[in-house]
Amino acid sequence: MRVGRMLAGGVAAAILAGVGHGLATWYRYGRIRPSGRGDELLDQFMPAYEVRECHETRVAAPADVTFAAARELELNRSPLVRAIFRGRELLMGSARARDKVPPRAFLEEVLYLGWRILAESPGREIVLGAVTRPWQADVVFRGIPPEEFAAFEEPDYVKIAWTLAVSPLGLGDSLFRTETRVATTSPSARARFRRYWSVVSHGILLIRRETLRMVKKEAERRAGIPA
Repeated sequence: MRVGRMLAGGVAAAILAGVGHGLATWYRYGRIRPSGRGDELLDQFMPAYEVRECHETRVAAPADVTFAAARELELNRSPLVRAIFRGRELLMGSARARDKVPPRAFLEEVLYLGWRILAESPGREIVLGAVTRPWQADVVFRGIPPEEFAAFEEPDYVKIAWTLAVSPLGLGDSLFRTETRVATTSPSARARFRRYWSVVSHGILLIRRETLRMVKKEAERRAGIPA
């Protein structure tokens, strides 16, 4: 009986936390906090945005090793990531079965899904972008040529641009970071995406943090650092 009450309490707490996060995300939508770190490549394609998420971690590996680990990461090997994607499929009624897709290198997979490389600084940073309607059950990513991305204004779309970037930090260390920016192309798209983001943002943020963890672990393994 006591175990049952504890489990019920845990579930209730998780639900309340999820509701609280959703409400906070709804309230903060479009309120971008000032940041001292800019990104010149990303600014070329999305200088104004409604959502901005930045994540970074220090890695005990040279920058080129960390960058290679990020590009070649097999994100779908993570049970957490698979669970989050599966949860979205169930929530949205998607017909896709992501677990049946064989693992691919990260960059290879996102390009396969429709993302497009917008800019690249070899060995240091890559910027990818696409337009989409993420509130659809089976979301489709549509790549836009780099020279057309910033000016794209077709109504009822969400524009997303994001980075994989690495900076050297002295002897053998590096900083891996990823930044995601989102802008909508019409008031109706903004309203729909705001509702969608309030529901799914927590899972997406968990994926970003899992990405950092996996890149750090793999880069340090390649650099010969004990786990």
